[in-house]
Amino acid sequence: MEAYALLLAATLNAGTVLALASLGLLINEKAGVLNLGAEGMMLCAAIAGFAAVVHTGSDSLGLLAGMGAGAVLAAIFGVLVIWLGTNQYATGLALSLFGAGFSAFAGIKYVQEKLPERLQFEIPGLADIPLLGPACSAITPWSTWRCCCVQR
Repeated sequence: MEAYALLLAATLNAGTVLALASLGLLINEKAGVLNLGAEGMMLCAAIAGFAAVVHTGSDSLGLLAGMGAGAVLAAIFGVLVIWLGTNQYATGLALSLFGAGFSAFAGIKYVQEKLPERLQFEIPGLADIPLLGPACSAITPWSTWRCCCVQR
């Protein structure tokens, strides 16, 4: 039973990040822009946020660094596709390849880095629910971020 709870927790951790990204891509497609470079943007934002937290110890600065890196890459994509009229497919794939390569290159330094200790919190009564309780009590904002950043 504990194995199923851990599987459910891992699924929720990994799926949350992907669901939010897919929602943003859906809005892009409704606007008429196809962005194939979202994975590269996410990888660069993840390594920027992780590096900021490792160096500063501040979750807020890590969030801002990740948002800034993602915004810079999205702005580059927007300038290239919307203003300069480049091909959306080629530009998105190039951005995806750049993001994967850059995050792998910059992330070599952070392979064995440990984040500072975080506060643990618990919702009263949630842990008592079978299967769902242990799975949901294992989910924190930091575990979702770690799933996105470290396991890549």
